[in-house]
Amino acid sequence: MKKVVTLGEIMLRLSTPGYERFVQADGFDACYGGGEANVCVSLANYGLDARFVTKVPKHEIGQSAVNALRKFGVDTSYILRGGDRLGIYFLETGASQRASKVIYDRAHAAIAEANASEFNWKEIFAGVDWFHFTGITPALSDQAAEFTLEACKAAKEMGVTISVDINYRKKLWTPERAGEVMSKLMPYVDVCIGNEEDAEMVFGVHAADTDVTKGEINHAAYEEVAKQLIERFGFKYVASTLRESYSASDNGWSAVLYDGKKSYVSKKYDVRIVDRVGGGDSFASGLIYGLVTEMQLQDALEFAVAASALKHTISGDANLVSIDEVETLTKGDGSGRVQR
Repeated sequence: MKKVVTLGEIMLRLSTPGYERFVQADGFDACYGGGEANVCVSLANYGLDARFVTKVPKHEIGQSAVNALRKFGVDTSYILRGGDRLGIYFLETGASQRASKVIYDRAHAAIAEANASEFNWKEIFAGVDWFHFTGITPALSDQAAEFTLEACKAAKEMGVTISVDINYRKKLWTPERAGEVMSKLMPYVDVCIGNEEDAEMVFGVHAADTDVTKGEINHAAYEEVAKQLIERFGFKYVASTLRESYSASDNGWSAVLYDGKKSYVSKKYDVRIVDRVGGGDSFASGLIYGLVTEMQLQDALEFAVAASALKHTISGDANLVSIDEVETLTKGDGSGRVQR
C-alpha cells in the first residue's frame, strides 16, 4: 500500500445553513477541514495509507478535529498536541450572481505557532512514498514557513516524491512575501499544482490571451506557463485547474497537465455547485492518487478532474467519493440517474 503524508492546518468550519447570509443566520453548521487535511481524507478514501501532520490544542475541540480525520481512516499518530486554539473559518455559500464569502479567524492557531524542532521528519517520512503540502501552510507564520522548508528538505533526502498546491491566499500574505517564501520551497517539489491566478500572483508568470472567467481558454498559454515554471524550478509535472465561473451556482471545470514535453487536456464538466470549497484539494488528491499508483498521465488527469467535479456536489470540505464513483464518471456516466 502506498504511503502519503500531508502537512497543514485543520480548522473548524462554521457555515451558514443552506444559502443564508451571515447577517441572517441564527446558527452555523459545523465540520472540520483544511487544504491538506482534505487531501488526506480523499487519499484514505481511495485506500492509501494517508498520514496527516499538524498541531492542535490539547482540549476537546482539538480532539474533535482529530476524530473527524480518524473516522475516514486517516493516520493521526503524528499530530502534535498543544497551543491555545484551533483555527476557525466562516463560510457563506453563494448562489447565482452572489459569490460565496469566507471569513478567517485563525490567528495564533496551534499549528501557526509550532516550532520546527517539534517535528521528527525522519520518523514521519520513514517508508513514505509521497509528501504533499500547500502554499497555505507557510503563509500562516514565519515558524510555519520554517518547518515546511525543513519537511521538504527531509522528504527530498529520503527520496520521497513531493507535490505542492500553490493555493495563494491574499488574506494570509502579500504576493511579494508569497514569492519570497515559496521560491525557497519549490526546488524540492516534483509536482506543482495551481491555477492561473496562483502562477501570476506568486511567481509573476501570466497565462496570456486567456480568461477562464469568460470561457476563453488558450491551452497553449498554459503550456507556456508550465514551461516557465519547469525551467525555473525543475518540476517534473505542472498541473493547472481551469474553473469557468458562469455564476456562483454553475461552473465549467477542467484541467491541464504538462510533463515537460507534452500537454494533456482533460474533458470539461459543467457542474451545478452544492459546495465548491475543497474543489482544488479534491483535484490534488485525485492527481496524487493517479500518479502514485502509476496511472498513465491522461488517465491520472481524468481521474483528478472527475473526482473534483463530484466534490462540487458534496457539502463540507472533504471529497467523500469512492474510486468506483470517480471511474464511473470518467467513463461518461454523469447522468445523475438514481442507482437502484
